[in-house]
Amino acid sequence: MLNIYCDESCHLENDHQKVMAIAGIACPDYAKRSIYRDIKLIKQEYNISTHREIKWNKVSHGELDYYKALIKYFFENELLRFRAVILPNKEILRHNDFNQTHDDFYYKMYYFVISYFFSDDNIDVFIDIKDTNGSKKITKLQNILNTKGAKVNKIQKIRSHENSILQLTDLILGAITYINRGLNTSEAKQQLCNFIKNYSNLELTRTSPLSHKKINLLVLNQLK
Repeated sequence: MLNIYCDESCHLENDHQKVMAIAGIACPDYAKRSIYRDIKLIKQEYNISTHREIKWNKVSHGELDYYKALIKYFFENELLRFRAVILPNKEILRHNDFNQTHDDFYYKMYYFVISYFFSDDNIDVFIDIKDTNGSKKITKLQNILNTKGAKVNKIQKIRSHENSILQLTDLILGAITYINRGLNTSEAKQQLCNFIKNYSNLELTRTSPLSHKKINLLVLNQLK
């Protein structure tokens, strides 16, 4: 059984943000409790409350070593894998040409995240839904995946502050979207982005080969 913990960034059509991204961290179900424990130990090592949420928006210079330790843990734990689909510029979207709504495109991006892991026998998906249509989105996504031959047992909405693996998704996705936006608003965030680049040996702005298992990216530069 494989669990995928998914998060999204700037998924709304008219939120005045160009970059849209959806990502997930995958790990075997049997490993989740040990991962929760390891993340808790990292927090304790750096005197961070074990109840405090891991969030990209909280990255600061004073706690940079703590965030680097979390990233290092992700890369050194062979059971954790990250997949993201990134649209660098929403202005290239032509929904009418494809007879689709923005919600339809949203589901397509989710499909491209989850389908990367279809080779695994059984999958449970956990999603941090940020709006009131969460239940409807889950039902529709489940139907789409089922028609594509996926072995998805369930898609479940969870609260991000209650799941540290989902929070780790937020942290890595936040760094990748920061890079793709070309931002330089925080020296601490830039250092953490460079730390991830060095570990992954990727620029994080281009589609990576499917063989890249630790961090795999699909960047939608052109829509045909």
